[in-house]
Amino acid sequence: MTEQSAAAAARATVYGYPRQGRNRELKKAVEGYWKGRVDAAALRETAAGLRRTNWRQLADAGIHEVPSGDFSYYDHVLDTSVMVGAVPERHRAAVDADETQGYFAMARGTQDVAPLEMTKWFDTNYHYLVPELGPDTVFAADSTKQVAELTEALALGLTARPVLLGPVTYLLLAKPAPGVAADFEPLTLLDRLLPVYAEILADLRAAGADWVQLDEPALVQDRTPAELTAVARTYRELGGAADRPKLLVASYFGRPGDALPVLAKAPVDGLAMDFTESGAANLESLAAVGGLPGKRLVAGVVDGRNIWINDFEKSLATLGTLLGLAGQVDVSASCSLLHVPLDATAEGDIDPEIVRWLAFARQKSAEIATLARALTEGTAAITAELAANRAALASRAGSALTRDPAVRARAAAVTDADGRRSQPYAVRTAAQRAHLRLPLLPTTTIGSFPQTTELRTARADLRKGRIDTAGYEERIREEIREVVTFQEKTGIDVLVHGEPERNDMVQYFAEQLTGYVATRHGWVQSYGTRYVRPPVLVGDISRPEPMTVRWTSYAQSLTDRPVKGMLTGPVTMLAWSFVRDDQPLGDTARQVALALRDEVDDLEAAGTSVIQVDEPALRETLPLRAADHAGYLAWATESFRLTTAGVRPETQIHTHMCYAEFGDIVQAIDDLDADVISLEAARSHMQVAGELASHGYPREAGPGVYDIHSPRVPSAEEATALLRKGLEAIPAERLWVNPDCGLKTRGWPETRASLENLVTAARAIRTGLADDGS
Repeated sequence: MTEQSAAAAARATVYGYPRQGRNRELKKAVEGYWKGRVDAAALRETAAGLRRTNWRQLADAGIHEVPSGDFSYYDHVLDTSVMVGAVPERHRAAVDADETQGYFAMARGTQDVAPLEMTKWFDTNYHYLVPELGPDTVFAADSTKQVAELTEALALGLTARPVLLGPVTYLLLAKPAPGVAADFEPLTLLDRLLPVYAEILADLRAAGADWVQLDEPALVQDRTPAELTAVARTYRELGGAADRPKLLVASYFGRPGDALPVLAKAPVDGLAMDFTESGAANLESLAAVGGLPGKRLVAGVVDGRNIWINDFEKSLATLGTLLGLAGQVDVSASCSLLHVPLDATAEGDIDPEIVRWLAFARQKSAEIATLARALTEGTAAITAELAANRAALASRAGSALTRDPAVRARAAAVTDADGRRSQPYAVRTAAQRAHLRLPLLPTTTIGSFPQTTELRTARADLRKGRIDTAGYEERIREEIREVVTFQEKTGIDVLVHGEPERNDMVQYFAEQLTGYVATRHGWVQSYGTRYVRPPVLVGDISRPEPMTVRWTSYAQSLTDRPVKGMLTGPVTMLAWSFVRDDQPLGDTARQVALALRDEVDDLEAAGTSVIQVDEPALRETLPLRAADHAGYLAWATESFRLTTAGVRPETQIHTHMCYAEFGDIVQAIDDLDADVISLEAARSHMQVAGELASHGYPREAGPGVYDIHSPRVPSAEEATALLRKGLEAIPAERLWVNPDCGLKTRGWPETRASLENLVTAARAIRTGLADDGS
């Protein structure tokens, strides 16, 4: 490789870093603050300590330029709303009275005030708080957080680059505020927003920022000519300001496409691009626009979203080509490292052979630094690292852990008939109504009930040997009895066993399937203080024995009402895991589907008449470009049908989805051929019910009437109003009544009250329909 000159030495950098701390200190501090055990000063000190630790880890790894401003108590999009003064009117008084409490009120709501809507951040499992804007929105700059965190980093003697969510992406992520016409376009507010950004950039420059990063991931989606014109205007105005730092515009998660020539011509100082998944396309596009002469290119050659080690030789080849396309080439990950766990060396329970193949945030930072050194000094400077990298890659490629001939033969033998129910929906629904004999507007929950301190303690006690398996299982039986008794007393029609034995809806199954490994410390933020440990999909998938039949059957033995069997679907099993990158996702999905099909068949054989296969990630995993949708949806819907198609007509198949925009996948939801779907709808005011109706969705649906991601208890009147709105779109004979999502994160007092109100609302509507003769 040609060495860069000393004047153009490659810098190593990252766009963002995990926030939670090695032992999830942030989660504990924030939740302690909510409960009154931690005051605001202590919360701020914990956060400052975590930032210092992160920056020092990055600097020790060889990162030359650290990010600042990417840290958040809850969500960086919410932080942006605060930064530009876009606080909803209903939260204004709380924010003015106490900015920290007001901030969390916007995120979580209060008993009297609803929170902001929450949805998925592009095609990741991270959730952001949706900005609410309208024609009357007035923006105002508040650079306090950004300036303070930059000052902290500079005080440590580090080179720091503040990271802001770009103005175009911010507006494209926003929605019309409640009461604003649904066709209002937040992007029309761009001219009001740009002076606010210009003021914030000037403040950062005055505080010592040389560079500022403006994240514009929305530019890797399909954008209209008008939106591209807005991009050009944005960066012409911000780039033309006299008192500004150097501007680095970052796109990631894909290819910027038609936005790239717009950005290349803009008066900004650098671009950051993803050269992993979309590497070849972005390399070709960059060459087609004539490169970035005289500008900085931050090349994301290390995968920021998956956990496999980098292929150094492949990355160096890409970087070598890029040297001729920009004035300065620096090295980074493809996106923020927020989406991967912190440190693979903490995973002492995983086979050491597998650990060699893994790179979490700390390892990725070291990879980035190594590549930057090779780019500057030549590959001779990293001879030992190259040798170790080749050996680890060869170990994985040749390992028997990754391949199972029997699994591959079964997957290859699948036919189209294996993915089709034996009878059409019209026949099935008649058989199910006769068999289940449910009332109009049947009530149910999504699956999980509160994971209490006692349950978590029992799980920890079992792991540490303080109780034996028999003692633990008796605790699980007690919890199931309590959950079933409560549901019967409350009047819920289709019950669940509450999932007390499950640590996580993906990890629980991954631990019982071959081909997966589970981490102990691999926490990744999903939203707020909710962290998950995505399992790692290492090899071919099979199910050695039943996973859920025992506890579902036990719950059914306690009641005459139907108890749902609960499974996580194949797409979600992939989306919420770190997937293998050595075969197409569709091939892996088929393997998972066949394993789950065995479980569905065993549940039915054990007498389970209602089986729910959750696919909350179906929309989340949708590719960001429309041209890529059809291929993905073909294998995604096929894998669901392959999981569920083997049951009898009278067995009712449910699915569940939450916290995503469903309007553009309604046809795919139809193609799943589930009998009933439950969906998030409370925060979005039943929007999805109208979308289903507009499509002509012919099956039963339960748009949620209880927002479980907020601690507030919805009143019976509130649930009734939402149900009436749902009935405007979905006929009563096809409408179910349920929460938005599982109740795992809620406490028992609010769960009891909320579900009692939900049942009261359903009964009130039933009575009204009967009185009307409907």
